[in-house]
Amino acid sequence: MTSATPPRPVTEPDWAELDRAVRGNLSRDLATRQSYATDASEYQELPRAVVIPEWDLDVGVVLSFARRHGLGIIARGAGTSLAGQVVGGGIVVDFSRHMRKIIAIDPIARTVRVQPGVVRDDLNRALAVHGLFFAPETSTANRATIGGMVGNNSCGANSIVYGTTREHLIRADGFLSDGSVAVFGPLDADGFTAKCDGHDGVETNIYRAVRGLLGSAENRDLIRTHYPKSTVTRRNTGYALDRLMDAALFDTASPAPFNLCRLIAGSEGTLLLAVEFELALEPLPPPGALLCAHFASVADALTATLIAMQHHPSGCELIDRTILDCTRGNLAQSRNRFFVQGDPGAILVVEVRDTDPALTVARLEALVRDMEAAGVGTHFPIVEGADVGRVWELRRAGQGLLANVAGDAKPREIVEDTAVAVEDLPAYIAEFDELMQGKYGISCVYYAHAGAGELHTRPLFNLRTTEGLTRFRAIAEDVAALVKRYRGSLSGEHGDGRLRGEFIPFMVGPECFAMMRRIKAAFDPMGLLNPGKIIDTPPMDTSLRVAPGDPDPRHLTVFDFGADGGLLRAAERCNGVGECRKSAAAGGTMCPSYMATRNEQDTTRARANVLRQALTRPSRPDDPWTSDEVAAVMDLCLSCKGCRSECPSNVDMARLKAEWQQQRFDRLGVPWRARQLAQAGASLRRVSAWPTLSRTFSRMPLAQSLVKRVLGIAPERSLPTLPVTTLRRWHASHANPSGQPYPNGDVHLFADEFTDTIDVPIGALAINLLNGLGYRVLIPDHVDSGRAQLSKGLVRDAQALACTNVQRLASMITDAAPLIGLEPSAILGFRDEYPDLVAPADRTASLELARNALLFEEFFVREMNAGRISAQAFDRTRRIIMLHGHCHQKALASTDPTIRMLSLPSGHTVQEIPSGCCGMAGSFGYEREHYEVSMQIGELVLFPAVRGTPDGTIVVAPGTSCRHQIFDGTGRKSRHPVEVMWEALARSEKRHA
Repeated sequence: MTSATPPRPVTEPDWAELDRAVRGNLSRDLATRQSYATDASEYQELPRAVVIPEWDLDVGVVLSFARRHGLGIIARGAGTSLAGQVVGGGIVVDFSRHMRKIIAIDPIARTVRVQPGVVRDDLNRALAVHGLFFAPETSTANRATIGGMVGNNSCGANSIVYGTTREHLIRADGFLSDGSVAVFGPLDADGFTAKCDGHDGVETNIYRAVRGLLGSAENRDLIRTHYPKSTVTRRNTGYALDRLMDAALFDTASPAPFNLCRLIAGSEGTLLLAVEFELALEPLPPPGALLCAHFASVADALTATLIAMQHHPSGCELIDRTILDCTRGNLAQSRNRFFVQGDPGAILVVEVRDTDPALTVARLEALVRDMEAAGVGTHFPIVEGADVGRVWELRRAGQGLLANVAGDAKPREIVEDTAVAVEDLPAYIAEFDELMQGKYGISCVYYAHAGAGELHTRPLFNLRTTEGLTRFRAIAEDVAALVKRYRGSLSGEHGDGRLRGEFIPFMVGPECFAMMRRIKAAFDPMGLLNPGKIIDTPPMDTSLRVAPGDPDPRHLTVFDFGADGGLLRAAERCNGVGECRKSAAAGGTMCPSYMATRNEQDTTRARANVLRQALTRPSRPDDPWTSDEVAAVMDLCLSCKGCRSECPSNVDMARLKAEWQQQRFDRLGVPWRARQLAQAGASLRRVSAWPTLSRTFSRMPLAQSLVKRVLGIAPERSLPTLPVTTLRRWHASHANPSGQPYPNGDVHLFADEFTDTIDVPIGALAINLLNGLGYRVLIPDHVDSGRAQLSKGLVRDAQALACTNVQRLASMITDAAPLIGLEPSAILGFRDEYPDLVAPADRTASLELARNALLFEEFFVREMNAGRISAQAFDRTRRIIMLHGHCHQKALASTDPTIRMLSLPSGHTVQEIPSGCCGMAGSFGYEREHYEVSMQIGELVLFPAVRGTPDGTIVVAPGTSCRHQIFDGTGRKSRHPVEVMWEALARSEKRHA
């Protein structure tokens, strides 16, 4: 039998030949290859090269090159595979950057033709205007590509209604392993016969092989006997011969036409290099409501699942206590816990949809009565409207959240995809739990698709130990035997990949596996297409990211990474789920450079993975700190902090980048420009001592050009007006007019390096505003925030500033007299970085100071809630306001206080622009080499939104960088929220100020 593993090339291929032949991009640098060495699984293998095709012909060229040199080809989309499907040592072909066109939508036929790189949620945004959607829904739908969904036969929370991708795949166009073009779609008996009678070649051999296998009644009986039973709705074990033989061609009672797409779906790119898919669509469903039933245990929730399924829900998903606990420490998901009451052992989320909202709720109430009658459940909150999306967001974050489990014993992806018939689920999980606890003495995480008979089950253990690695295989073998006893599927929706491929012969028996091998040989006789998946899979306990004996360096760092277990563990938080690959249309901030470039190398995931590999497997003796690979992936990190909250695993790439830069500088020296930009605050204060010179310089284009050239600033950039005084000096002579009472007490204003120099007018208005509202404003003795230093990697300098500020401010800042700031990135450093920069002896003081360090808007809303600030203090002039929030504000706090403050005057209407990062990010957007990407980021959402606002609309942005970026990108001047509130302040209060 022909092997499915390609022969190793005898000589090194001429990669320059391939580079010349493709219109897209070929990369063989180590940083790129390391970025593609992993997916969301436990596996890691360095590919030989990465190709980003621009069009179909590039795919054919790569295939021809690979065939001549005996190289494997790994088709890749978002790289969110959980079983190592896109990890391999050949040529990775990434369809997600360029081949993401929606080719044609047919609303009448309810079909769409797409390229494989189209993202599922992006597709559905385009389909929504036609009242249609592509139904299969993964938890990674905001970045999962259609090609990946076809490869894995993906489904999701709504599969109990809509089934899997297989049921929606009508046609697949692509290249066969011999380079020929094939189109697979529905065929009647005559069409099938014509295919079998065609000219000799791979395509004809495929149809003949299928006829020879499935035309045998004996073989069909073997498949019925040894494949998972048909009531298991999620069955992706090996090649879907059981679904292929259900066609009318082999089963006269079936109405379904023969279609090899049933085999292509779930084949993990091992049979066809597809370049186009035709998909069946569904009408948009009516809005739904949720019952979030609370239970004392997972077992009780599974008993309730059988009750819920009698009510015909559209979704029935389980969340266990471990995941609920992980949401507490996640900045984004902690806001979505509104429906959680107490400390339940599990929550069952049951969705019902109906055109009549009253009937929807009535159906859920009937379900509650049935659960109560059965004696299961403790609380039964019903969620409607916009909050439904928040519940599903929390549920979808489950996989990534599990990386937050403390310690080296992590919930591992070994047997997390098993599926049984839903009626067997309670008994199966009871046996599974007994196996984990009784035989292995370990606990397990349970979550996801209870209504479809599939709970994602993740045992907790440490893969760094020999015992852990032994358990890795032993648990896989034991659970495979348990699943087979229930005639379930070892692969429910996440596929076989590297993890489960070697167990396929055991699961289906040698005869059925031999049929699969014949299928692979017919499609891919040289074994070029994703070798080592499904057929000839290597042992599941090899090529792991983490294994016993791996280097485990403990580096002395400036930041305290103790809560993570050290710098390496902080990087290892990334488990590859790829939330950082979402598009700008999906919302959020992470990751702005990827949103602009669509390069995997520019994701948070790539940065964490390349840093991790440099720390544990350095390519040169002087790594990791002088690693060119780490430098390459860190270059376009804007330190926006989006990953700090939006990454389910809370990977803080801004902090990791700053630490890596500092360690690099310790060895190679600090670049002159980095030093100058980090000290910009001090330089601007010196300039302010010469006001005449400042005014003159600001009006001299030649002088500004010289500064730009010297500092490497993009010539297209405008420069901020140089200060003619500082806020501190203005405060000393203008603030807190004598003779005026301040009934609301004192507040301390943090005169950060930006507000104290280039934004003095804003600081002055903030003081006037607070004076007018009855507050005495003090500027305490403090130094700069350290934000500029952190952004340039001068962490030791930032640490010195943080220590000084904590020591000077801790004793005077209280809840009654807090510290407030106008620049989000500066004041929020007290809450984010300071506690991990100061000495251990100052940690408690730093945390207490952090609790009372507030954004101006947070303080304002606090005083509103206390009744000390009211709408009566402001005029009723009508103002339309568009708000762009600062990245750090969105990641570490919230824009809600800004919206509430701006909405206080009765004439104000406030709308938030759904933008992520503006693209400026401190000095990043000023730098010549980053200017283009900076502007691309702005053009994603922010610039078009600002240009589209009518004249008279006030554009508001709390961040100084954001305001400069908006001006450079649109020519529109934006304001700080304080400026708007001062303008709205009633005249009487202004007179007091």
